[in-house]
Amino acid sequence: MALDRKTALVTGAGRGLGEALARRLAEGGYAVAVHYRTNQEGAERVAAEIRANGGEALALGADLARESEAQRLVGELQAWAGRLDVLVNNAGLYQPEGLEELTEEGWYAGLNSTASATFFATRACLPLLRAAAAGRVVNIGDSSADRPTARDLAVGYHVGKTGVLMLTRSFARQEAPHGITVNQVSPGYLENSADLDEAPPIPAGRYGSFEDIWHAVSFLLGPEAGYLNGSNLVISGGWNLR
Repeated sequence: MALDRKTALVTGAGRGLGEALARRLAEGGYAVAVHYRTNQEGAERVAAEIRANGGEALALGADLARESEAQRLVGELQAWAGRLDVLVNNAGLYQPEGLEELTEEGWYAGLNSTASATFFATRACLPLLRAAAAGRVVNIGDSSADRPTARDLAVGYHVGKTGVLMLTRSFARQEAPHGITVNQVSPGYLENSADLDEAPPIPAGRYGSFEDIWHAVSFLLGPEAGYLNGSNLVISGGWNLR
């Protein structure tokens, strides 16, 4: 089938921020492909609830750290929707383990769920995004992605998120002639962050919300952001200004 409405793919959308972004995109009129790696139940629930509210949604599973899986997912998306206008690379596994405790599996989980998944998903989506009138890629980063300094916990994740920023700028430069913009939104501590017990004081006086992130994503998808490319919007309530 081919859908008349614009289509978005949100990775890691079975819960948390990804779920919130998928729902908001659906409310905005997009057909939404709800990606999952392991959380099939959550993704199917999100897609079913979007459809129950009158939207179009499909849950799609893939390990995006594998190029063949990313290509397969995009093939399934194309067969369903016939188009892709927006890619939101949200997937990322944060495991708060120290340098001594971090296993080989944990290292690759942090790195592959961020940088590798963003790279392969974006590259697989490029033909469809180029065919769109104005394709948009929004990568979800981390408020410290532009501050490559020492990390005590989840170092694979942090290395991966810094890599996502490099990928954001690299794809932005490559794809600008095709009318595609590639930008990054980098949250600080969110209301569901894994290590809130260790969060420092936030200058704004509160943790970030999913809505805070959505407002930034929504701006980047609009025509007023059409000349903004390769940017990194840090949404942290001033945390990163310490």
